[in-house]
Amino acid sequence: MTRKYFGTDGVRGKVGNFPITPSFAMKLGWAAGTVLASSGTKGVIIGKDTRISGYMLESAIEAGLIAAGVNVSLIGPMPTPAVAYLASTFRADAGVVISASHNPYYDNGIKFFSNAGTKLTDAQEQEIEVLLDKAINEDGMACVESDKLGKVKRIEDAAGRYIEFCKGTFPNALSLSGLKIVVDSANGAAYHIAKKVYAELGAEVISINDQPDGININDRCGATDLKSLSIVVQAEEADFGIALDGDADRIMFVDHLGNKVDGDQILYILASSLKAKGKMDGGVVGTLMSNLGLELALREMDIPFVRANVGDRYVVEQLKKTGWKIGGENSGHILSLKHTTTGDGIVASLQVLKAIVESGQSLAELVSGMKMLPQVLINVRVENGNAAAMIEMDAVKQAVKDAEAEMGDSGRVLLRKSGTEPLIRVMVESTDPSGTQRHAEAIAEVIRSL
Repeated sequence: MTRKYFGTDGVRGKVGNFPITPSFAMKLGWAAGTVLASSGTKGVIIGKDTRISGYMLESAIEAGLIAAGVNVSLIGPMPTPAVAYLASTFRADAGVVISASHNPYYDNGIKFFSNAGTKLTDAQEQEIEVLLDKAINEDGMACVESDKLGKVKRIEDAAGRYIEFCKGTFPNALSLSGLKIVVDSANGAAYHIAKKVYAELGAEVISINDQPDGININDRCGATDLKSLSIVVQAEEADFGIALDGDADRIMFVDHLGNKVDGDQILYILASSLKAKGKMDGGVVGTLMSNLGLELALREMDIPFVRANVGDRYVVEQLKKTGWKIGGENSGHILSLKHTTTGDGIVASLQVLKAIVESGQSLAELVSGMKMLPQVLINVRVENGNAAAMIEMDAVKQAVKDAEAEMGDSGRVLLRKSGTEPLIRVMVESTDPSGTQRHAEAIAEVIRSL
């Protein structure tokens, strides 16, 4: 799992109390490099997505790492999961990804992880924070002696190696020959990779949104906006469409009719395919936001299902706890620990394509066994109160209890406070569309009245 060490915030914005500037990025690189070097790290790989600020931040982080005595290998625009894989392949000690994932071009973030694709240790993170604070507030950044400075090289065949890795997760005995696929790379990090993977496995590929210019990443395209993909799939009479996000760790599909197939439905396809072949080992990990339809469909197949908090790191934690291999989020972040240590959109899509080829069924037919339940989400703004405390108030709890009692096992309620805004998110889903809307509005109104 990649660790978004300082979160995703705009270059125009701030990380904590510090604006993301070249100076900040350099000091972060130095702090991380100093800590990593102290534990024996000699080399770090840096990858990025296609947003325009990546060039600036790449140079700044590179300078900081070099000043700490760490060698740097640059691989250019590359999916986040590719950096995790290549860090191991090239025997680097750690990897850095500069990406804001599915966010607009004016955002960016910095992720650090080990060469095993796992987050840095808590002790390392604390050390980095101490040194970063010192570098910023006390001008405490010190450069190693000239003869100990790190060196920089560019790896030219990184894309080719990752393409071969992805292809290696698809059975040699199978082919995508005869399938017509539309691929939307979101003008992001997989613009030069995804289409080649599917084509080299035999598919006829129509590639869209693969001309990044630094500011069109995730712009009305990719996994966060399927409209253009749906239109092209239907116009070209393709078998289905595949959409990645900006750093290619998320995946979404549309079927031949242009209908969305989201992360919950992808999990259903993967689990039901393994179950049919008698190869389903354990259960599936979803999140609090996973559609109840997924849980009910898995229950019918006697496949265990548990929910983790929202966020891929919590899904990974639950997978490791249970020993299961499949998990993910409805947003399309799918984890298949048999193949990768982190969410990988291309690898996940190949597991779906494997199910399609082996079954001889269309994508629409494969998802037909799962009924998505109506889901209503209402955001209630809390202007002058503590959202977490308000959720625990007796009146709110009673409103939730009343809704759950009426819906029984055919529905559920979830209240969450936003992590970025003064909002309480009211989510209700059930088999009854009108009842779902009514219960959500009733709970939201109780919160507003308080």
